[in-house]
Amino acid sequence: MEKKLKYPGIIFDLDGTLLDTIEDLADSMNQVLTDLGFPTQTLGAYKTFVGEGLEALIRRALPKDQLRPELLDQCLGAFREEYSRRWENQTRPYAGIPELLDHLTGLGLRMAILSNKLDHFTRIMVARLLPRWRFDPVFGARPSVPKKPDPAGALEIAEALHLAPDHFIYLGDTGIDMKTACAAGMGPVGVLWGFRPADELREQGAKWLIEKPADLISLLT
Repeated sequence: MEKKLKYPGIIFDLDGTLLDTIEDLADSMNQVLTDLGFPTQTLGAYKTFVGEGLEALIRRALPKDQLRPELLDQCLGAFREEYSRRWENQTRPYAGIPELLDHLTGLGLRMAILSNKLDHFTRIMVARLLPRWRFDPVFGARPSVPKKPDPAGALEIAEALHLAPDHFIYLGDTGIDMKTACAAGMGPVGVLWGFRPADELREQGAKWLIEKPADLISLLT
């Protein structure tokens, strides 16, 4: 008899979970800052800036006395241009992710992606860097849907896959992801290879923490 999966569905965050994107994000934003004559930020700082969408990243990277609406709009356009040229320079799947995705595919899990990255970049990156695996749907930040930690996107995925929310594991690397999972009624799994520390993940609701991708398998079978 085929073994029934504990969680037949899984939603992945993208940046810091499936893909290590931080260097290309930092390089793109630092180029925008340099062009404007502002100080650049460290790689470590960017790990705390990302997770809540592009607008939040820009606000955190700019000097605190420069948060004028017209400058924010300028930076949004400039970042998109820089990132469109740089996003594939250093970005790669984390070690162990291809093997995990192969295993989950073999188990027959329904896999989806929900990111606060702009939807355009989310779809391009998944198609280019994770082409061997089926993620359906793939959602980035869309104007019509509130960003995480609002659960709207996660619940939309559950409805599309015809699975109850509590049949999903939600895998992410930030407190935002854990709050999203909890709000949606999904199983929150925090990954320790991403951008944020274990304490943040626990404080925001992580039920499980995993150190490497293969550790996820025991939660699903």
